[in-house]
Parts: sequence; structure tokens; C-alpha cells
Amino acid sequence: MAVPKSEYRDGNGFIAEVIRTDRRKTADIRVEDGAVSVLVPATLPIERVDALLKAKRQWIKEKIVLHQQARPVSQKQFVSGEAFSYLGRNYRLKVEKGAFQSVKLLNGRLLVTDPEGKDQPQMIRHALVRWYRRQADQKLKEKVKRFAPVVGVQPAGMGIKTFKSRWGSCTAKGRLEFNWRIMMAPNRCVDYVVIHELCHLSRHDHSPEFWQAIARIMPDYRQCREWLRENASQLRV
Repeated sequence: MAVPKSEYRDGNGFIAEVIRTDRRKTADIRVEDGAVSVLVPATLPIERVDALLKAKRQWIKEKIVLHQQARPVSQKQFVSGEAFSYLGRNYRLKVEKGAFQSVKLLNGRLLVTDPEGKDQPQMIRHALVRWYRRQADQKLKEKVKRFAPVVGVQPAGMGIKTFKSRWGSCTAKGRLEFNWRIMMAPNRCVDYVVIHELCHLSRHDHSPEFWQAIARIMPDYRQCREWLRENASQLRV
């Protein structure tokens, strides 16, 4: 099945990602960690999308401001040459002028195109957040599929979230949810978080038996747990 082409619309102060799906009959605007997306029926004309974004512009801007106020102050300036971590490796940001499109990891650099060379830090940050969330959705699904049989469980589903102070969660209905920021940690630490939440499907506590279940699969889990404790504040965009 072909991967749908990403669509982006300039909302006059923000960029909205248009996500078309056959599963929706109505449009739904979401602002997650400041990044704007609009889920729409697959055949909805782009003029209708633009009209919706225009009508909801004030609400969207207010939500973006709330997200900005709620998150810790970033030390990043979102300019070419800055380093951003992905699976424990640092990649340099490269900002180029051009029509907005998805961030690409190309030749060891994170390439961001900035409309008309506006170089607006928030737009660049939101583009990076979208990219990390996409990577998280893809990579964590692969890891859940790989480790679930090893743990001996089967989750009811998986989603990507923005958590303030945790890397993942296991709901009462057996759904796993992961913080997209974990994609900045070393790959082994990402494995630990996935195994941790999978083990919660059979044990919803942090009893000695729970940790023994993790150790059976990942004997070095303590190093990963400690690394995340010590470096959590650095894993931010």
C-alpha cells in the first residue's frame, strides 16, 4: 500500500499537517505539544480544510501558547548546526529555504525546509516534534511486535503521547502508550522502556517479581533505568 503524501497548510502563524483517512467522516483538529494536525476524510477538498483552519485559528493559537507556557524553557535556538539526538546519536540540524515539508534525516543531518526563509523557531520545533512522533510510532511498533512474544503477552494497542514525567504507560485495557521523547535516548534504553511496559501487562505493580520478569529478558536493565533517570532533562526538543 502506498504511503500517503504529507500535506501542509500555512495557518498564518502556524503550519498544520493534513492527515487524510478513510476512517473519518468529520474533521478533527489536534494540537499536540504545540504541533498542529488536522484529521480529515480522505476526499475532503483542501478549500474546506483551509476554511476550517481559518475559522479555528484563534483557538489553535491559544492552544499553541498554552503548550509553550506549560513546557520547560528550551535551550535550543533551532538554527542550522544545532545538534539533536536520535536513538542516542547526535545529528546536526540543517535549515533550508523552501516550501514546508516533512523533516528528513539525510546524509547525517536533520533537514528542515522553512517557508520563505522565515526561520521561525517555533515552526522548526513543531516540524521536529512531528518527525520524532512519526519515528516513535514506527520504531516502537516494531519493538513491541518483536518483544511481545518474548515477554509472553499481547497488547490491545499502542499509541504515542506527550508525557511530562514518564516514558510510557500501560492502561487497564491493555493498551501501551509511549512518550515520543524516548526516541532521543540510546536504542538500548528504548528497548528497556518497551519491555518495561510489556511486563506491566501481566504485572501492574513494581514488585520484585516485576523486576525479575524484566531482568529475565534484559539483564542490564538497571543501567538503562539509571541512564534515563540521569539524562531525562536533556531529552527535550
